[in-house]
Amino acid sequence: MDITEIPLFAMLKSRMGYLTERQRVIAQNVANADTPNYLPQDLKPYSFQSHMAAAAASQPGPMSVAVTNPMHIAHTATSPNPPKVKSRKSQDTETTLDGNSVVLEDEMLKLTDTRMNYDAAVSFYQKSLNLLKMAAKPPGR
Repeated sequence: MDITEIPLFAMLKSRMGYLTERQRVIAQNVANADTPNYLPQDLKPYSFQSHMAAAAASQPGPMSVAVTNPMHIAHTATSPNPPKVKSRKSQDTETTLDGNSVVLEDEMLKLTDTRMNYDAAVSFYQKSLNLLKMAAKPPGR
């Protein structure tokens, strides 16, 4: 079994991929800070609901919570089209005389936020792997 088949790890992989792509877009904005008529881009926000919808769309049949007790409440999720990661033009507050709208301070804030989110995802990934390793060890070791 591949570790990315576990839903938690698949979601973390997707989140880290999104953050990597967002960092690439922000770096492109910074690199074009002096390009005339350049409009900064950003990715649409990552959401848990869109990831769950994409996971539900890839699964055969409806996605539901396992009911192990008749007293559990049944739940089913709808599955709209999976979201695509696309860049979009962002509206910044400043435009220079040459038409460039990149605000370096805003881009650095976005970059810092992206880095903190990536570090959190990596930390969660490592802690989840450690839990799996601990669960796989024989008792007493």
